[in-house]
Amino acid sequence: MDEKPFESMNVIPLVDIMLVLLVIVLTTSSFIATGRIPIDLPQVSDSVAEEAHQAQLIELDMAGEIHFNGTPSTAESLAVELETFDRETPFLVRADREIALQSFIDVVDLLKRLDFTQVAVQTETRH
Repeated sequence: MDEKPFESMNVIPLVDIMLVLLVIVLTTSSFIATGRIPIDLPQVSDSVAEEAHQAQLIELDMAGEIHFNGTPSTAESLAVELETFDRETPFLVRADREIALQSFIDVVDLLKRLDFTQVAVQTETRH
């Protein structure tokens, strides 16, 4: 048998595989970065998963700042904005576990004063 020595390597299949891997990494990284406000939720022992479709989102971050549907807000501007909503509108309150309780109570009290009845508080289960 007369075999020739290995002179060159075909790198085209290797490049194709690397491009596929790059596409997979870029696709999954876009799912990881959701752009949400970082909030460390309080924990409960068991949680009933309720659907929050079309719920208006009120978030209180670690600094105690209020965000309404992703935009920064103050308690006064939140009150003005909430007056335009129907009283049957569902609200989801997400609050960082490290904030002062008074900040959370102020938001919930505002919702109560405006007669909103469908208010949920988001928590996470302990692992």
